[in-house]
Amino acid sequence: MRTSLAPIFAAAALAAATTFGFASSADAKTISACGGIELAANAKCEMRVEGGCVAACQPLNFQVQCAADLYVGCSGQCNAQIEASCTASCSASCEAECNVDPGSFECGASCRADCGASCNGACAADPDSARCRASCEATCGGECDARCEATPPSADCKAQCSSCCSGSCDAQANIDCQVDCQAKGFINCETKLQGGCEVACTKPDGALFCDGQYVDVGEQIDQCVAQLESLLEIKVEGYARGDAQCNGGRCTATGEAGVSCAQSPGNTSGSAAGILGALAAFGLALGRRKNQKK
Repeated sequence: MRTSLAPIFAAAALAAATTFGFASSADAKTISACGGIELAANAKCEMRVEGGCVAACQPLNFQVQCAADLYVGCSGQCNAQIEASCTASCSASCEAECNVDPGSFECGASCRADCGASCNGACAADPDSARCRASCEATCGGECDARCEATPPSADCKAQCSSCCSGSCDAQANIDCQVDCQAKGFINCETKLQGGCEVACTKPDGALFCDGQYVDVGEQIDQCVAQLESLLEIKVEGYARGDAQCNGGRCTATGEAGVSCAQSPGNTSGSAAGILGALAAFGLALGRRKNQKK
């Protein structure tokens, strides 16, 4: 009976991960300037301010950030040995994958995919599967980054797969320890982040949320946004750069909320109206700033 229910539990855990916006293992990247969290390539990030922002400062929305923070603290006590059977199995499948097209092989992505698959089983029966999944993903990402970043992309398949499998198997050997260790610190972490989140909501820039999860950037919002753009090629909704501009159909002015300037192709009159509207909003913003200086 236990075996027959495993796929159901695994599917439920995967659904929970999707619901709460956790990064999928394969395409995720660790964004060091954004609180060290794991984000998928298709992550949606936005700046939130005031009332709606404060309402989002809830424990459920701190899980990814807390997992990233707690993983580091728990690494010192979670140091189980890698199982030989894991590396043997991983190496065979990894090298087979890499040899198909060595030039396109990505150590980090392959490592995360191999390790992330074990998160389904590890968290299937956990009473808080979403929190467990966050801890598991943070562990996979942390170990995979540590091994793969030390191996250049130009290395041959054998070397890349050695790093890939060392990272994945090391993480898998320590997942249970990490989940248990992190569970002891989640409440304190969530309390701390709630205070920081609410304070960030009152600032002009607001608080950063990615896939619904709060990101503790501290004073590094500009560096964080720059990394999101360079590593994931995504734009942050509501982020102002200090001048008026349109990016991806969204115009922004310093200190002001963005206004949409997206129009359907060929609708020149609509496009002109949208641009004039954006310029008018920018003019009003400058007017308010000048009046404030008087």
